[in-house]
Amino acid sequence: MQRKLIASLLGVALSSAAPAVVYAAGVTDAMIAKDATNPGSVLSWGMGTQGQRFSPLTQINTKTVSKLVPAWSFSFGGEKQRGQESQPLIYNGKMFVTGSYSRIYAVDMKTGSKLWKYEHRLPDGIMPCCDVVNRGAALYDNLVIFGTLDAQLIALDQDTGKIVWKEKVDDYAAGYSMSAAPLIAKGLLLTGVSGGEFGVVGRVEARDPKTGQLVWSRPMIEGHMGYKYDKDGKATENGITGTTNKSWPGDLWKTGGGATWLGGTYDPTTGLAYFGTGNPAPWNSHLRPGDNLYSASTVALDIDSGQIKWSYQTTPHDGWDYDGVNEFVTFDMDGKRMGGKADRNGFFYVIDAKDGKLQNAFPFVNKITWASGIDLKTGRPKFLDKGRPGDPTKGEEGKKGATVFAAPAFLGAKNQMPMAYNPQTKLFYVPANEWGMDIWNEPVSYKKGGAFLGAGFTIHPLNEDYIGAMRAVDPKTGKIVWEIKNNAPLWGGVMTTAGGLVFYGTPEGFLKAVDAKSGKELWKFQTGSGVVAPPVTWKDGDTQYVAVVSGWGGAVPLWGGEVAKKVNFLEQGGSVWVFKLAK
Repeated sequence: MQRKLIASLLGVALSSAAPAVVYAAGVTDAMIAKDATNPGSVLSWGMGTQGQRFSPLTQINTKTVSKLVPAWSFSFGGEKQRGQESQPLIYNGKMFVTGSYSRIYAVDMKTGSKLWKYEHRLPDGIMPCCDVVNRGAALYDNLVIFGTLDAQLIALDQDTGKIVWKEKVDDYAAGYSMSAAPLIAKGLLLTGVSGGEFGVVGRVEARDPKTGQLVWSRPMIEGHMGYKYDKDGKATENGITGTTNKSWPGDLWKTGGGATWLGGTYDPTTGLAYFGTGNPAPWNSHLRPGDNLYSASTVALDIDSGQIKWSYQTTPHDGWDYDGVNEFVTFDMDGKRMGGKADRNGFFYVIDAKDGKLQNAFPFVNKITWASGIDLKTGRPKFLDKGRPGDPTKGEEGKKGATVFAAPAFLGAKNQMPMAYNPQTKLFYVPANEWGMDIWNEPVSYKKGGAFLGAGFTIHPLNEDYIGAMRAVDPKTGKIVWEIKNNAPLWGGVMTTAGGLVFYGTPEGFLKAVDAKSGKELWKFQTGSGVVAPPVTWKDGDTQYVAVVSGWGGAVPLWGGEVAKKVNFLEQGGSVWVFKLAK
């Protein structure tokens, strides 16, 4: 019954700030490089390629935020609601925002009027594992570019919404899809793929954003060949990723997972792009002894060549679907360039962004059963053997291994919802979840387009009064400075500002603003549906705006077990809300 349920779920379409800079039409590399410091636009996922989600704007601050009111709201319309995880982009008087089922809209930034809509025609049989979501687009020149659930890249004219180019990335019938916002770095379009639950092979691709032409491709599972492409599209080999069979047995590396489904970040000071990689396939870890590189890792890539410069594996030999895709956010600490990562496995990692050496690691949730800690000398987890689900070949009639209770649950101490870093407070703001699961392993074999798990599970809350917790984390000391508990799981992203604020949404429908230093709630607004997307802010003329997409969905109602039952009263939706200070 459990296996049938899993397969069914997988198979369905599941003002001290600097003044705003005004640019002529056409997004350039120089503009993208200044995205985090130019308050007049939002050109990239992460409000800057580093992913800090920090704004220098101060008009909306701890003293004025109580006067925040709606400026306008735009409905995505139709019956295609489901999860809305998109971060809007702001440029040249327009907001570009994606919706569920591979839709994208251009909206007049001042009035909220629809300028155009592109709705991708999806084939039957798409297989997104975790709802029909899309997390956003990329802007370059006069194009807006996004990925689709049938694993295509679409580039549209920003003014008209007409297709300029379209490229097939991979075969959706084999489980490939795309849900992440693309990344623009040094004039290249960098994208990943989704589909780790189907035995795909994760990879990062670089393309010419004006044409869609491939430049290089780097697989994320060792044993697979990387490629470079000339202007005619001819491929030449660019070195095998890792060493074949060094950390993978037999042929399992051929369907090894490691999907790059959340996209990446880029730091111009290191010249590296950072992509997280997903779970190894199948989930049944007893079938694949070894570390299973480069799954459940952060991988640093040289932009020009596509070569891996360093990697750090947060969960070697992952047996819990702890994945590793969570964003790697670069920041300065003690005069060095570091990266912070709040992993699904429950540990927060501080890693040297230049060479990948671990600097600090500590829990950011209260209960972790799979490891007792992280060895700061070796960088490896201190595994707890009793925390791993049992080997099916040693169970009753070889049908099911011993069930264990594991925490965090496989949906993670933090999942897709991006955190934020404030260089003024020197704190990360992390949307965390406290939950656990019963998990067991089962025999499984690969079949193209079929669920490749070899595991069953049921998620449980750990506390009566809360699941989600917004936490302010000090990356240097590992201390939780403050926290705000939330009844339902937190599944939306975070933004912080020089106005001393932290903005985040809740599944109960609220967009909230709290004091960045103390966590005191200062303002909230009910958007009408659950917020599972990250907010943004910008300034137009003399007015600062805040925006967030509203629409409950994502992985929790599909996979959440007992937690899903707890939040089944929440309603779906599809809209974007924009706020400004009342006059």
